Amino acid sequence: MLKKELSNQIISKIFKDPDVQYGLKEFKGIKLGDVLDIFEVEEGKYYIKDPVRAKDILVYNEEKNLSKPEEIIRQLWLHKIIKDYGYPIDRIGIEKDIHFGREIHGKAADIVIYQKDKETPWVIIELKSPDEKKGLEQLKSYVNSEGAPIGVWSNGNERVILYRSHPHEFENTLRDIPRADQSIEDVLTEDVTLSDLESEFDLVDIIKILEELVLANSGVDSFNEIFKLIYAKLFDEKEAKKREKKILYFRQYKDPELTMAQVSKLFDSARKEWPGIFNDYEKIELSPNHLDVCVGQLEKIKLYDANLEVIDSAFEYLLPDVAKGKKGQYFTPRHVINMAVKMLSPQPNEYVIDPACGSGGFLIHAMRYVYDNYLHMDREAMSDYAKKYLFGIDFDDKSVKISRALMLIAGDGKTHIFKLNSLNPRDWMGNEAEKERARGELRNLLHKFDDYDKNKDNQENFRFFDYDILLSNPPFAGEIIEKTLLNQYELSKNEAGKLKNKMERHILFIERSVQLVKPGGRLAIVLPQGVFNNTNMQHVRQFLMDKARILAVVGLNVNTFKPHTGTKTSVLFLQKFKEKEKAPKDYNIFMAVSQKSGKDNSGDYVYKKDAEGKLAVDMKGKKVLDHDLDEIAEEFLKFAKKENLNF
Repeated sequence: MLKKELSNQIISKIFKDPDVQYGLKEFKGIKLGDVLDIFEVEEGKYYIKDPVRAKDILVYNEEKNLSKPEEIIRQLWLHKIIKDYGYPIDRIGIEKDIHFGREIHGKAADIVIYQKDKETPWVIIELKSPDEKKGLEQLKSYVNSEGAPIGVWSNGNERVILYRSHPHEFENTLRDIPRADQSIEDVLTEDVTLSDLESEFDLVDIIKILEELVLANSGVDSFNEIFKLIYAKLFDEKEAKKREKKILYFRQYKDPELTMAQVSKLFDSARKEWPGIFNDYEKIELSPNHLDVCVGQLEKIKLYDANLEVIDSAFEYLLPDVAKGKKGQYFTPRHVINMAVKMLSPQPNEYVIDPACGSGGFLIHAMRYVYDNYLHMDREAMSDYAKKYLFGIDFDDKSVKISRALMLIAGDGKTHIFKLNSLNPRDWMGNEAEKERARGELRNLLHKFDDYDKNKDNQENFRFFDYDILLSNPPFAGEIIEKTLLNQYELSKNEAGKLKNKMERHILFIERSVQLVKPGGRLAIVLPQGVFNNTNMQHVRQFLMDKARILAVVGLNVNTFKPHTGTKTSVLFLQKFKEKEKAPKDYNIFMAVSQKSGKDNSGDYVYKKDAEGKLAVDMKGKKVLDHDLDEIAEEFLKFAKKENLNF
């Protein structure tokens, strides 16, 4: 067997989870087997030659099933330190004792890079296996004890580079380690361009690092401050495309005060570029030193065109109240969204709305569907499509910020996302700038009646629209008791036409959703199972059958929305009857029940395995979620073709 083949084979055994092996972001672009020479000394015992210690190190014992992933990470780092950073071997130490005064610490530093005198510590590196997340405090103690100005924590996926500007002060980070021919000042003063940014990253892990370093004790709202920085960075990346050499201004500077000034200026520009997201008086609340740390971690990643699932999961992490389901809001799993979008098959000339858009998942996946199937992978065409055809409404301020940010990251550049109460269109007539913007952009899609008085009333009350497609997961919790609001809905009245005292929020959303689409328009709505089988919901079912053809009902597995809720839900697919069209007496309805939700009873994601029991991966080396919603969508499309459904 060739050396490279053997090395790669053993590395696969050491990193049993393929997602870990392919996810070593610190070493992207490096074929591990090409730079690590692993060889067999005795049968089943595999070693690697350490260039610094000049001896063979055991990394895998097949008989004992013993593996040392930390050693692989260390050898990869040694490769980078020598080849990329240019440090000679005689300035590198391995497992060096840490001195606390006159005492020697029981543990040793994984790697130490010395200054040119080969005695004074310059960089101390603390390494962990890829699944380890802790160790920053340990690194700080090592750096302080040895008096080193730089400390690095890395697990192969993430890294933190601490800069100890003063004893016991770690209020600075660096974007990179100085090369052998560089100083710290060189790193802080060199330009950063768009081409320097990383496209693959885990924003949740970055935010957790920021919380550990500064955010937890900064006295600010983490969500708001992270969001301000994200918008400042988005604006900078957008503008950098026009600048000579595509230079970025969102970066650390030598002086934290200068970092604060530059990033604050970017935030002010972003606030003006995308109005309605922040108030005119809002500013960054972090201290200059705390901001400097945050910028140091965020400056290296590329947000525009980033993996939306990565960004979305970070926003979900930042919103514990939403994640726990307060007000009945939940982040809809993306494979559920994909199924709904695929089944309604949006076309490039169709208007799409989500009246409870939350993080904007349905809108983004509709955009991706059109991009993949009709726009020939043309990003400019996708941006034009998003600017014209995608609309979202939500009453929650943070959710609106999330959906707008995701649309910007996806390449929209301008969003029709409005902070409004979808259920109370009469309230849209206020004088606030947000409502004025909403009225101006929504009027073009108001339904046009033949009757003049009906048209005038609709212009004033924003009740009926002509959207082609509606996709939504409305909040389940909460009851509406406001009589002026209830009076706007048929479903809030009994058989005698008398107004009920209260109505569940999601029931009103059903009627509101039907109002928003044009005759012949299509809808997909996530609803609690009780709407479909409770006896006291018969009037709702009758309303739906009078207004629309039921295309499909897909029962979701009870684990789908865990850990946030165990509520049994289904996705209802409808096509609104055309004007003067009568409901057929009998027609076929597609019915399906999901057996594989992609989650277990605890709400953790479950991934597919191959015939050998190993985790299956796609072409990009990413794990494949184990669910059956794609198959359900495919079967529905066959059903729709057979039934001659007019999509």
